[in-house]
Amino acid sequence: MNNKTIHRWQHEHVFGQDQVRPGERRTLWVIAITATMMVVEITTGLAYGSMALLADGLHMGSHTAALGITTIAYVYTRRCATDSRFCFGSGKVNAFAGYTSAVLLALFALLMAWESVNRLFNPVEIAFNQAIVVAVIGLVVNGVSMIMLGGHHDHGHDHSHAESQHHSHHHEDHNLRAAYLHVLADALTSLLAIFALLAGKFLGLNWMDPAMGIVGATLVAKWSLGLIRSTSGILLDHQAPGAILEATRAAIEGIDGNHVTDLHIWSIGPGIYSATMAIVSDTPGTPEYYKGLIPKDLGIVHTTVEVHLYTS
Repeated sequence: MNNKTIHRWQHEHVFGQDQVRPGERRTLWVIAITATMMVVEITTGLAYGSMALLADGLHMGSHTAALGITTIAYVYTRRCATDSRFCFGSGKVNAFAGYTSAVLLALFALLMAWESVNRLFNPVEIAFNQAIVVAVIGLVVNGVSMIMLGGHHDHGHDHSHAESQHHSHHHEDHNLRAAYLHVLADALTSLLAIFALLAGKFLGLNWMDPAMGIVGATLVAKWSLGLIRSTSGILLDHQAPGAILEATRAAIEGIDGNHVTDLHIWSIGPGIYSATMAIVSDTPGTPEYYKGLIPKDLGIVHTTVEVHLYTS
């Protein structure tokens, strides 16, 4: 048996992870916009003595850093796609970056809640006019950023229907979703700030500013926990969604005499899976035969099949 003969059974484990993902370029633009807004808010906050603007500028800075993690993950995934140290390519870097960003988002929510509670008991003077103008600009900037990143992402809601669950998990870029949630958190903060600042300026309800901060922190924490849950499942090799497992089993057992006795399918990157299975059959075929039965649209790119002859 020579090398030329054995080569037909060998293959790379890149699975398209060396390609530039759509979210990478969009994230770079959003970083530029967010960093610019951060400088504007910090500068005007210092110029007008507004703690609200300064705090929001520093908050923008934290999200700029988080978006930087997103970009680094995209670049690292591409450059290390062919690194043999990764068993199934570098696709899980995407989930790891999403998990890291989600943790930062949760920490930001805690800081936001702490500062808001503190301001309820220790109010600070607010420069309403300047704060409202910059908050509106911030909202517009965040709205543009959300459109650039794409507004179709799931925010932690559960899907009861198997098909919608399959669709959601099959195509989700957790790294891009983390970036989207950071920008969404910025937009929510700006929106709540505008509402609170208007209430304080015209109705004298200064307590609304920290109260809205608590509301915003609660929502941000909920989003971050949802992302932590979904990304940690990938990092810990949870089974693929039930719809993918059922479709794979049905495709194999749809042939008389075939029984899948062991089946494991797990995510190895955005929308791609690896599978191992044991099949018992009265008339066993080759592993390649069974691999060919698996529907192509399930995203299973690497399969290991163990075949056994059924004996009574």
